[in-house]
Amino acid sequence: MLKLMMPLTPTRDLNKVFQSSDQSPTVAGWVQARRDHGGLIFIDLRDCHGIIQIVFRPENKALFDQAQTLRKEWVIEVGGRLQKRTAGMENPLVATGQLEIAVDNLIILNQAKTPPITTTDQAILPNEDKRLKYRYLDLRRPTMQKNLKYRASFYKVIRDFMEEAEFTEVPTPILANSSPEGARDFLVPSRLHQGKFYALPQAPQQFKQLLMVGGLSRYYQIASCFRDEDPRADRLYGDFYQLDLEMSFVSEGRVVRQTVEPLVKKLIVDFGQMSLLGDKFFEMTYRQAFEAYGTDKPDLRYDLKIQDLSTIFKSTEAEVLKKALEAGGSIKSLAIDSTLSNKQFSDLIVLAQSRGAKGLAWLTYTDQHWQGPLAKFLSIEELKQIRTTFKLQNHQTVFLLADQSSKLALTVLGAVREQLADWLNLKNEAIVSAVWIVDFPFYEQDEQSGQLVFGHNPFSKPKNSLDNKDKLQILADQYDLVLNGYEVCSGAVRNHDPKQLILAFQNIGYSQDEVEQKFGALLEAFQYGAPPHAGCAFGLDRLLMILLRESNIRQLVAFPKSGSGVDLMMDSPSNINKTQAKELGIHKS
Repeated sequence: MLKLMMPLTPTRDLNKVFQSSDQSPTVAGWVQARRDHGGLIFIDLRDCHGIIQIVFRPENKALFDQAQTLRKEWVIEVGGRLQKRTAGMENPLVATGQLEIAVDNLIILNQAKTPPITTTDQAILPNEDKRLKYRYLDLRRPTMQKNLKYRASFYKVIRDFMEEAEFTEVPTPILANSSPEGARDFLVPSRLHQGKFYALPQAPQQFKQLLMVGGLSRYYQIASCFRDEDPRADRLYGDFYQLDLEMSFVSEGRVVRQTVEPLVKKLIVDFGQMSLLGDKFFEMTYRQAFEAYGTDKPDLRYDLKIQDLSTIFKSTEAEVLKKALEAGGSIKSLAIDSTLSNKQFSDLIVLAQSRGAKGLAWLTYTDQHWQGPLAKFLSIEELKQIRTTFKLQNHQTVFLLADQSSKLALTVLGAVREQLADWLNLKNEAIVSAVWIVDFPFYEQDEQSGQLVFGHNPFSKPKNSLDNKDKLQILADQYDLVLNGYEVCSGAVRNHDPKQLILAFQNIGYSQDEVEQKFGALLEAFQYGAPPHAGCAFGLDRLLMILLRESNIRQLVAFPKSGSGVDLMMDSPSNINKTQAKELGIHKS
């Protein structure tokens, strides 16, 4: 047998090896550090399981001379005797810190240039673009190794749960048709059918519904999804992964929610080692969430609720408040048990303006005195009612936002609320607040065009008639699961009536021909006996980000795109040559 084909001992098993009769392991890995001490050469050898110290002694001159050539990140294999370190030289920070290997033989498997980035977890890392450029080196860091292993364990927990719950894993096509599902498609030109395009699926939506028509009772897959959306700290660019599932003969969303809650709790408590707020899943309507927290993704770990103070100021003389009310608007407010610096007040005003507000008013209540730019314009009675509403005691601050658009006022205060929570350290990272948001509006009005658009998933079942004259009053049996202010799951009861599905699209301007062209297979399938069905999909990257308490979702993926949507390592997107363009029927000058 060749030497390199002999089984290697992982560093994680060396403590067990030391307790056995065979204490002559063969290990391989990367040189992390080299130290020359008093005629001895010490090497920290790293593999994906950990680090072990190896030592070369000058008695074996050929071996010792070979060890002197070793440099950082060289790949080597060593065999030798496992022994305890000299007293006082132990390293309690690593699992094998009591042991070392006295090397008897050394094979240099590969040399390495000096790495352009660190392969250790330092306090200050290189900028992200550089780490993505050399991602294969960045992956050697212990944190990245840990995250990749956690991801694999995370998937195993999910698959074990789904199989036990009698879901069947079914892969669905990657090359599909383009459909209006809320985001931009990635299009793939066809060589065999020039002028036509495939689309990479934003989600396996139509396919999983067709599986229900096909007689499958419970479907799931860990699906690759593709959306041409701008990246964020909590959203990858291009491709991402979701736990996609569907259940047949289900007519109410609560059935799906009750089915997946044990999985989510298991991931939070057992896998993430975190606590579930109140040890339960909360539930509120879309409208309740927006009115209390200014968002449909509320973080319930901190109790800062927005209040409507419009009635308090119905006779106000404060011009900015008066104008908003006369224009049919409202006055929204929230309070904190703290005062802020002038810079923080200024930063909040800038934040409010960046979200579309004209400004943000604030008042501080300290030692029974009111301060703030608006204080002198308010009556004694108005100030008294503010104090009563928020039960103000001392050293507290009230924020007021007046606008003719109540939704804008709520949205801006929602952003202010989140910023305040960061400043005041109100987000307990060891706790997860889980809340289901239900009863989403079926349609919304686009702020720029004024036209009706789908508020959420176009395939959802309406909770009231689609013939309703006021289309904005139609609700959908849709539901989102929000953890700590992040949407991690979205689902709905499906509209399995082909006539109703066509009408849903007609209400926003699609013709029947357009709908049949986009969703012909689904509509035709529904005419052959479609069971009622419902499902949901979890954004796995975002969920894992919460469970591992990471602030950047790209830390959890082996090879992500950069913040500008570029693969800096593989240099993509890239140009194609003229031959490729000709084969695809694409003009290339």
